Amino acid sequence: MNIVFSGSIAFDHLMTFPGYFRDYIMSDNLESLSLSFLTDTKTVHRGGNAPNIAYNHVLLGGKATVLGTVGQDFYDYGTWLDSVGVDTTGIVEIQDEFTASFYATTDRNNAQIASFYPGAMSHSSKLNISKLDFRPDLVVISPDDPLAMRYRVQECQTMKIPYLYDPSQQIVRLENDDLYEGITSAYMIVLNSYEFSLLKDKINIDEATIVDTGAVLVITDGRHGSVIWSGDDCLEIPIFPEKEVCDPTGVGDALRGGFLRAHAAGLSLDLCGKVGALAATYCLEHVGTQNHSYTISQFVERFRTHYDDEGVLDLLD
Repeated sequence: MNIVFSGSIAFDHLMTFPGYFRDYIMSDNLESLSLSFLTDTKTVHRGGNAPNIAYNHVLLGGKATVLGTVGQDFYDYGTWLDSVGVDTTGIVEIQDEFTASFYATTDRNNAQIASFYPGAMSHSSKLNISKLDFRPDLVVISPDDPLAMRYRVQECQTMKIPYLYDPSQQIVRLENDDLYEGITSAYMIVLNSYEFSLLKDKINIDEATIVDTGAVLVITDGRHGSVIWSGDDCLEIPIFPEKEVCDPTGVGDALRGGFLRAHAAGLSLDLCGKVGALAATYCLEHVGTQNHSYTISQFVERFRTHYDDEGVLDLLD
């Protein structure tokens, strides 16, 4: 299955705060909120939703093409993506712009405060799926320039290409009509529980309405695992036990990449969810969104310490 991953391409600036945000945010004084947190570490990593998901998909043997715009500072990042097997032919450099940047501070409870500078991503609406030299079997529409996300949905509908819709961080920026169209025409939707609550409030939609369209709905909920809705089925997928917790950034993207690889291999939704859970755990055990790695055999061996796949995970190799 040839999958195109569209969305943000960015550098992640990750910082840690040695306390708890909740101790300093006064709910009765939010109108005059003004806070600055002194962090004790900072690291810079390769990131962005599209390459994050694509990287995890490729780790498990999938084919992934990233579609998006970057700046003049992207060369080393692009070279690295090529080296790990991600197809970068859909990435376009915008002269005199810098690649988007994500700034996240994580506290001791793994709560995050983040901001995002779009940079070259603001030009991504100029790209077209139809200009690629192949027709994708599936398109992932992850957080991107809002106009680009609208165009991706419309182009997939026109070309009759199924798509996974993941508005997540852009729910607050997308127009209600764009959100509703993206959701109700999607083949698959993946959001975390907080994002899904925002979505429900913004466009007055619920799980049953989405599932009635025929879509697969995946709602993740941190340490509580995830729920997969499809037709009359509602599958509860637990987290895969971690060896240590290092950084939650990118865990949701890793889950998506693993889930899609299992889906591309024709596995059941239950196994797709569990493969996604382990992919997420690998990411959680490292700082940065693309700093973990494993062979397929290592992944399968670890998977089988917790689940019985009856041998079908051999299809990934």
